Amino acid sequence: MRRATGPAEALGRDADRRMILQNPALHPAVIALIAFLTVVDLFAAQALLPSLVVLYGTTPATMGIAVNACTLGMAIGGLIVALYGQSFDRRISVAGCLALLTLPTLGLAFAPNLIVFSTLRILQGLLMSAAFGLTLAHIGESTSREKLATAFAAYITGNVASNLGGRLLAAAVVDHASVAASFATFSVLNFCGAILAFTVIRGTATTSEQSRLNISSRLAPLFRSRPLRNAFGIGFVILFVFIGVFTYINFVLVRAPLKLGMMQLGIVYFVFLPAIVTTPLAGVLAQRVGTRAAIWAGLGTAFIGLPLLSFGQIGAVVSGMVLVGVGTFFAQAVVTGYVSRVTGNERAAATGTYLAAYFTGGIVGAAVIGKIFDEFGWNWCLGALGLAICIAVRLAAELYEQPLTGKPPRGLPVRQ
Repeated sequence: MRRATGPAEALGRDADRRMILQNPALHPAVIALIAFLTVVDLFAAQALLPSLVVLYGTTPATMGIAVNACTLGMAIGGLIVALYGQSFDRRISVAGCLALLTLPTLGLAFAPNLIVFSTLRILQGLLMSAAFGLTLAHIGESTSREKLATAFAAYITGNVASNLGGRLLAAAVVDHASVAASFATFSVLNFCGAILAFTVIRGTATTSEQSRLNISSRLAPLFRSRPLRNAFGIGFVILFVFIGVFTYINFVLVRAPLKLGMMQLGIVYFVFLPAIVTTPLAGVLAQRVGTRAAIWAGLGTAFIGLPLLSFGQIGAVVSGMVLVGVGTFFAQAVVTGYVSRVTGNERAAATGTYLAAYFTGGIVGAAVIGKIFDEFGWNWCLGALGLAICIAVRLAAELYEQPLTGKPPRGLPVRQ
């Protein structure tokens, strides 16, 4: 039952909302920059994979799991946000997580073995995910309904930019200095993110009568909603595919017949540049053609790109990487906005649950595709990834098509 709201309280909440919406610091460009500095560590390490395999004397699959162990931490962080995020102060928590992130990032420069390396990556993931989820919740709470899809698209665009910028920077530093110097550089970026978040985020905890209910009472409506369950499943598949492609394609690129060097490998990651342009359009397309069609467009684009990754020509492989990057990020932007738009008051819970599913897909993708890569080769990996996309397409078919002025699906709390 919804708590009665007095005129004074409603007026105060509306005033706070207007203040936040008019805050120039929450311009989409700033939202994208916060996202960039939050998850830049997640993707940068993938560009170091060939060097890390040599450094630790291990196999591609083992190193791939170690590097992507951060997605396990991110899944845990997502669950923490889902269960308790409603009571966390947005500004202090996001800035604090990013400040603490500097410690495991710097520790990676001195990790003596894979166990320590993996543990530090898990810690990185936990802190990144908590900052990521609470920032998304803050955007959902402080942005008007009409601008929500665009705001989330801006955040995911920053995510895309971190793929390009992080990988380029990592490859450049390791080419001119060392792996250790690369991780030290990213610890500085983490600290810059903490300063930015503390400066621009004005949101606080949103504890309400509903959020004080026990955990099962708060999460049960999310899982009773079939569209939301499907959205969580789509998120799982998106990162499963993304990690599966962009982790192990590194080894394809440095082996015969392509045989790229580290700096050439870094240049290849300009494949994410088109996604920086297309991802902001995700919110616009979702509003015009509907959530299902927009997700299908993204997943279909990624599916078309997979066969190109099996070619022995760099042009075809790069084209395939572009399509997979554009498609997965586009779909992610649409699904992320959808989850927040239909959830209602429990945005932190829904966002955290979505991120837990999303990042679980990443660690599963690293493990499963890595095993296939070692045992059967790259072409079998592409077949498995194509099957995963087909599953996501099927899940998207049952998403609730909600216009911006519509009501949430049955079982979900009403958004105030």
